[in-house]
Amino acid sequence: MNERVSVDMWFDPICPWAWITSRWLLEVERVRDIDVRYHVMSLSVLNEGRELPEPYQEIMKTGWGPVRVCVAVGQRYGPDAVRNLYTAMGTRIHLGKEERGPELYAAALKDAGLDPALASAADDASLDTALRESHEAGMRPVGTEVGTPVVHAPGPDGKQVAFFGPVVTPAPKGEAAGRLWDGVMLVAGTPGFFELKRSRDIDPIFD
Repeated sequence: MNERVSVDMWFDPICPWAWITSRWLLEVERVRDIDVRYHVMSLSVLNEGRELPEPYQEIMKTGWGPVRVCVAVGQRYGPDAVRNLYTAMGTRIHLGKEERGPELYAAALKDAGLDPALASAADDASLDTALRESHEAGMRPVGTEVGTPVVHAPGPDGKQVAFFGPVVTPAPKGEAAGRLWDGVMLVAGTPGFFELKRSRDIDPIFD
């Protein structure tokens, strides 16, 4: 029996593609010897100072709240609680199509068995130092030309590899999820490999 290894994913709760990748990784946990830990990055931090279309600028302005709440939960309860909150928050944001704001954050906290009063952390800019540290830890190995999801994992030779993606929809299930993991790790662990990409022609599917 293989020893289980830790895999780390960096997410922004507002990103639908990260949400799908996170659900895929939970499937991979079932069929491969990995345990996934979730950490926050921030698209609002990533896009600071960039020229963006006005609608996207508005999204970035409201993107601070969810990640601050996740940081506050991590500080009080630890990484397992962040994982649970992400599931609760993402279910409401991406499946329920609920509007981001204090009511959603409080409800998601309650869903995850956490103190709903932490919803107020959405407006607490003092959390941004810790947020930026987590963001930097995730993005440093992959650069700033990508967003979320970002994954760090032990490569085939035991050395740590980091990559953006995979961007996939819908999330593969069962052994199909495991086969995708095997392929991703094969290319990610290949020295000098940087990119494999094609244009997206469908929207996120959350089934």
